[in-house]
Amino acid sequence: MSSWFQRFLLPGFAFKAVVIGGGYATGRELAEFFMPSGPWGGVAGMLLATLIWSAVCIATFVFARLHDARDYLSFVRALLGPGWVVFEAAYVLFVILILAVFGAAAGAIGEAMFALPGIAGTLALMAGITLFTAFGNASVERLFKYVSFLLYAVYALFVVFAATRFGDRILAGFSSPVSGEGWALGGLTYASYNIIGAVVILPVLRHLTSTRDAVIAGAIAGPLAMLPALLFFVCMVAWYPQIANETLPSDFLLQKLNLPLFHLLFQLMIFAALLESGTGAVHAINERIDKAWRARHGATLSPVARLAIALVLLVGCMLLAGRFGLVALIARGYRALAAIFLVVYVLPLMTFGVARLWRQRTRSVAKEAL
Repeated sequence: MSSWFQRFLLPGFAFKAVVIGGGYATGRELAEFFMPSGPWGGVAGMLLATLIWSAVCIATFVFARLHDARDYLSFVRALLGPGWVVFEAAYVLFVILILAVFGAAAGAIGEAMFALPGIAGTLALMAGITLFTAFGNASVERLFKYVSFLLYAVYALFVVFAATRFGDRILAGFSSPVSGEGWALGGLTYASYNIIGAVVILPVLRHLTSTRDAVIAGAIAGPLAMLPALLFFVCMVAWYPQIANETLPSDFLLQKLNLPLFHLLFQLMIFAALLESGTGAVHAINERIDKAWRARHGATLSPVARLAIALVLLVGCMLLAGRFGLVALIARGYRALAAIFLVVYVLPLMTFGVARLWRQRTRSVAKEAL
């Protein structure tokens, strides 16, 4: 029997795991999409993104449950029909890009903390993702659970330390008369390309027992995913606007704190966040291949097969990271993906997808009344 944690919190933790990635955890995405609007404009953009995430997660989870879609291919086939091909092409590009970003971020962490060659951090991340995806849903869900506990605890400590070390600068940043323009566009763009995480984590929805569960889990998913980012953004305001130009804002702030042990803990947390994000993306592809394999051969993928698929995918994608910088990868690639997923996923789901759910609900109510 599914526990309340698996029904209500696990989907949100899984969604957060996919969203947090390299740019979120390092603060680079926050500087890219929210900091240009100023402190209060950035907060407004993040709240807008949270509302969008929750609304789309609710619709996604309910639609997936009613159509028994536990992988992204089943979901988009039910939603788009033959248009699923467009979605899958965009999703493959998304996975290539984010894994390249994660590889670059892991390499940067290894260089900054341990003076290792960039390839060392990338290889360590590849090994971790391969290991967790090899053993399927149970292994991936445990990763989401325990990394989430670590992540929230470390961000809470970060806020406490930041408030004691430079809380006056944070208050001054929020008090300064700065422009709040562009917050809506920043929030919409950030929400749009990250919302794909709601489809990526469909395998964990197997624990939902009712439509009510799907609604509650979807509503909680948005705040669970955004809370660490909001806390970190508040700390970033202490060094506004110069922090917007930092490749790794997290490392910049940690040096200002000057707490070596916590600096190490935070960087390890970022690596764990990269691990769970990369694992979620690769696991979704494994689950998609597993369904096709079962339909053709009547058997599930073995751990060895899952490991091999993950390894091939990671080697191909993470080699791209050596050709581009972290900032360039985020700035150039993510905005285009935001537009693609808005057109092939969010708009269809929130229009005729929601209309279809409403018609199904109306028919169910009518039958019950007879």
